[in-house]
Amino acid sequence: MRSSLGQRRNTLGFTLVEMVTVIIILGILVIGVSSFVILGTRIFVESTSVDQVLSQSRFAMERMTRELRNALPNSVRVTSSPTTYQCIEFVPILASASYVNLPVFPASAAANGTVMLPSQGIDTAHKMVLYPLLPSHVYGGNPAGSNGHIFDIKSVTGNQVEFDRAVQFAEASPQRRYFMVDKAVSYCFLANGEIRRYSGYGLVGTQPAPASMGAGALMAEKVTNNLSTQSPIHFTPGTLINNAVVQLTPRFDVNGQSFQYQHQVQVVNVP
Repeated sequence: MRSSLGQRRNTLGFTLVEMVTVIIILGILVIGVSSFVILGTRIFVESTSVDQVLSQSRFAMERMTRELRNALPNSVRVTSSPTTYQCIEFVPILASASYVNLPVFPASAAANGTVMLPSQGIDTAHKMVLYPLLPSHVYGGNPAGSNGHIFDIKSVTGNQVEFDRAVQFAEASPQRRYFMVDKAVSYCFLANGEIRRYSGYGLVGTQPAPASMGAGALMAEKVTNNLSTQSPIHFTPGTLINNAVVQLTPRFDVNGQSFQYQHQVQVVNVP
């Protein structure tokens, strides 16, 4: 009796039906867990991509806003190629203050003048601009010439500014204000969905295309505006009673989600 019971205990185990049932249950559990993990991973990746695009777009818009608000009066201009790019160009103000006496028409040309120094000081590598009313007064001017709105500076001694030749500014500023500038800056929306910032190039009479300004710095991606019908930049020049206004309306698409900015920037500086 004892030997028969021992043999029965030694033969105890799982039947094929039990093993198959266990495998099926484990398979269902694995599929459920893996689906949960895959779904969680997908949500994380998609949310990360959306957050990255949002962060880039906010940074680009904030950077453009700050720089445009510091643009030289009447230096903003926009150009585009309907299928490849749209660019906005401007000249940043590096310093500004009032002048006491400068050679302004109809006064005779002179090689020096008296100014109030700005808090940043005057860098002689920069250029002095007086009363620019049109983009051509800045970009079409001749800093090395003798008549116009923009001139090179040779030296500064106290409040005395010296030019390397006799110059004559074309018009006087009603507020007796002058600006110090150097090079232009451009923000371009490209057909491949990028926003790039270009700098370090000179003041060119004809607004340059992105290909002629170097590689530029990538500011944001995923812009989906149709440059032919949905321009991301709309510019309204200033008048005697209104400031210049830049309307930025870029649209970004990522992972099937779309969001568009409706952002207005006033260029508050006046000549």
